[in-house]
Amino acid sequence: MTKLKYENGIAFMRDSFVPFKEANISIASSPVLYGLAVYTVFSLNWNDVEGKLYAFRLPDHYKRLVNSAKIMGFDSFAKKWPYEKFEKTMLELVRQNNIQEDALVRISVFVDAVIAGTKITGLPVALSAFVYPLGKILNPKGIKVCVSSWRHNPDDVIPNRAKVNGAYVSNCLMKNEALQNGYDDAIALDHNGHVTEGTVANLFIVRNGKLITPSVSSDILEGITRASIMEIAHDLKIPVEERMVDRTELYIADEAFICGSSARIVPILSIDKRVVGSGKIAGKIGPIASKLAEKYLAAQKGTSKEYKEWRMEVK
Repeated sequence: MTKLKYENGIAFMRDSFVPFKEANISIASSPVLYGLAVYTVFSLNWNDVEGKLYAFRLPDHYKRLVNSAKIMGFDSFAKKWPYEKFEKTMLELVRQNNIQEDALVRISVFVDAVIAGTKITGLPVALSAFVYPLGKILNPKGIKVCVSSWRHNPDDVIPNRAKVNGAYVSNCLMKNEALQNGYDDAIALDHNGHVTEGTVANLFIVRNGKLITPSVSSDILEGITRASIMEIAHDLKIPVEERMVDRTELYIADEAFICGSSARIVPILSIDKRVVGSGKIAGKIGPIASKLAEKYLAAQKGTSKEYKEWRMEVK
């Protein structure tokens, strides 16, 4: 089996499938100059036993892309790209790249204009997409994180509910600060001092057997993996609570983990050099996170019959 090399693969750009190296935009374009684009990333999961590839929750990623475009005023996207066309195009992109491993598809909707200034309304928008290997953006066995000195964008500045490319500048500053100080990643606070999420993933903690995550009104991304984890937890009879989370709760959590399409589920071993958990599970993946991770991966890869409505076979 040939390993995926995205730089030698096929991308989708505007209205055509093209070699990845030809999928380019102008240095004077609105996405380059002002970050005027929204995106989503969905996972492709290879089942070795069946020899099948599954796309995970593609309709939900489309819906979030539409919502992000609507928030940003990219009004023509939903009209130009109904779901049926979107699904057909994304599956064909995957087929053209002959994927037989875990991978990701990153899709962007961008203002396709040159030297247009900060204007959005009335400008043309286009879609691009490419496939790349899943890789390991964070150690799946566990990470050490800090609470960032950089604050998360509030909804009335750059809304995190819309997955806006330009908004991730602040996330990059958080990540860079964490790496410079010897951590693997960072957790952001909002401007009221409440916990939001990591730099590339949503956050969960466990306290007294209850799964807790910041609410969607806490300036977080409405994550698709996050929603999946909450549904799995519900089915496992694990209590779930969405609410504001204080920084000090991170320090006394029994377990903590982040989750996302790129990261999957990654346990947090320490926060600000305070070990997460106590006793035998101190600084290790906890039982609830472990159980959720196992169920989530099985749902993605189709190794169990549960949650079959979440996955779509790429034929």
